[in-house]
Amino acid sequence: MIQTVDSEKLARRLDAMNKPVEVMIEVKLSEEASKFGSAPEDLPKLIDAIRACPNLRLTGLMTMPPWSDDAEVTRPYFRRLAALAREHRIEKLSMGMSHDLEAAIEEGATHIRVGTALFGPRPKPQ
Repeated sequence: MIQTVDSEKLARRLDAMNKPVEVMIEVKLSEEASKFGSAPEDLPKLIDAIRACPNLRLTGLMTMPPWSDDAEVTRPYFRRLAALAREHRIEKLSMGMSHDLEAAIEEGATHIRVGTALFGPRPKPQ
């Protein structure tokens, strides 16, 4: 599974590998320059493009909210992604990490990323 498809160009490149792959669209819901993804208003066109690729199976949406130690700060981003998934009839949601996984699950996450909980904190880049 690839959880970071954010453009038609990337979808076409993945499809051209001629191997079946499950994909999620990365949706940018925050204004942070360090975050990437498709804008919510661009989702219909990207969804159509991915569904037109015979080797890709679109099953979910993924987002990375702004970092906060307070899970309640990230909750609105999770809620927004869940609403987008319902609107576009997309089943899976990848959202939440070790520090906010409870809020993500409460808002509908089907996939969470828990690297820090499993492997401990990583050194910050210099």
